Amino acid sequence: MRPHDHRGGMRDLRVPATMENALPLKDRVILVTGAGQGLGRACALACAARGATVILLGRTTGKLEKVYDEIIAAGGPMPAIFPMDLEKAGDRDFDTLAEAIGYQMRRLDGVIHCASEFESPSPLGQQSIAAWQRLYKVNTLAPFAINRSCLQLLAAAPDAGVLLIGETHGHKPGAYWGGFAVSKAALETYFRIQAEEWADAANLRLNLVVPGPINSPQRLRSHPGEDKSRLPTPADLAEYLADLMSGPERGRLVEWRPG
Repeated sequence: MRPHDHRGGMRDLRVPATMENALPLKDRVILVTGAGQGLGRACALACAARGATVILLGRTTGKLEKVYDEIIAAGGPMPAIFPMDLEKAGDRDFDTLAEAIGYQMRRLDGVIHCASEFESPSPLGQQSIAAWQRLYKVNTLAPFAINRSCLQLLAAAPDAGVLLIGETHGHKPGAYWGGFAVSKAALETYFRIQAEEWADAANLRLNLVVPGPINSPQRLRSHPGEDKSRLPTPADLAEYLADLMSGPERGRLVEWRPG
């Protein structure tokens, strides 16, 4: 029976026993941030299609509930919902997330960090401290804090995969991308440090993927006049990311292009 309490907190749900053994993520619990739309939604659907129980984390409960319904309609394992505003979250909020996962799901096998805060390109002289702080909190601090708070659960998993999503302008900074590029460049630096610290942990895999242009809500804001019909979709990238969750790769920075 589908839980109906939408007031907040994670729903106590279980993996159906009917899932096929051949599914590569069967019986794994995967946390997906930014799961209400765009790449996060696509990753949640792709992981569920591979047998994972997905924890849908995002700011807007209504959007998460729609993704929840999509997963159920497609026959995937029953997901969980955890509403959370990453911009406003502090240490205790991230610890509470980890505690809820441990108490209700008993395990965590991976995290895909899709949540992203974006500001349209503009000269540095027009950018505010408040905007930079917002970008840094969501794009850099939140992935670090989630990984830190969930480390005990991830370390207990037989094979835990964590994926960070970089961005072209953070990997190769350019004019006008300002605080967004800086926050994504900082994420890349965090990735290198964390990957080195996890290098001796055989069951902890951390990778960072830098996508090229995709037809996403963010791209619509940054390139409003562009013909996006020929760009890869979030679903195209999500297929690759979901496969990466069950693969052996570790410590890799991947510049992704279709094919």
